[in-house]
Amino acid sequence: MKSLIVDDEPLARRELRRLLAEFPWIEIVGEAGDVSEAAARVESLAPELIFLDIQMPGGSGFDLLARLDHVPRVIFTTAYDHHAVRAFEVNALDYLLKPIETQRLAAALAKARSMPEHGSSEVRPNDILERLFVRDGDRCWFVPLREVCMLMAEGNYVRLFWGQERPLLGRPLHSLEQRLDPKRFFRANRKQIVNVDFIESVELGIGGQLHVRLRGGSEVDISRRQARLFRTQMSV
Repeated sequence: MKSLIVDDEPLARRELRRLLAEFPWIEIVGEAGDVSEAAARVESLAPELIFLDIQMPGGSGFDLLARLDHVPRVIFTTAYDHHAVRAFEVNALDYLLKPIETQRLAAALAKARSMPEHGSSEVRPNDILERLFVRDGDRCWFVPLREVCMLMAEGNYVRLFWGQERPLLGRPLHSLEQRLDPKRFFRANRKQIVNVDFIESVELGIGGQLHVRLRGGSEVDISRRQARLFRTQMSV
């Protein structure tokens, strides 16, 4: 499995390399010491797994994930335990505290190895998100995803259309899409994912697009490319 080590401390990178030598199926394709360098390495090397520190020059590990178009599997490696909740909110496989113990590393790698291949459309039942913890300003919610009619990208954030609420989630849409139930949620276009349970009507749009109206009044255009897939999946 192609892996990238992201840590601003050379000694920490060297120690992790030593530990990973016990796992011959892990191929370390590169290292990075800050967010900008790491973003470039991810783009050029396309790793399947990142060992990611949190506090680094030029931003945090979370800042790096927000910059990526395609987020690989992530195992956080850090000396601080107070970021753990946020780490699992961005679907990290594990959160390892330094100094890293071999047994904990082995358990984290087992999780990485058991996941579907990168790019696979398969979503295992245990990986599907049923609800999200969302903090928007001073307000917090546990949002049941079955009640969300639409998710819309706003830069590196996601706007949830949930009843009368429109909370903003601090993560990119593509990383959330990997954990959505594919039987319920459909990618309508580059910026929007709709909950098919909320679709009230579908009309032919311009240039092969489909125009969808959702319960609650929201309207969405399904792109021409996605419209073909929608017709196949929904027998429209």
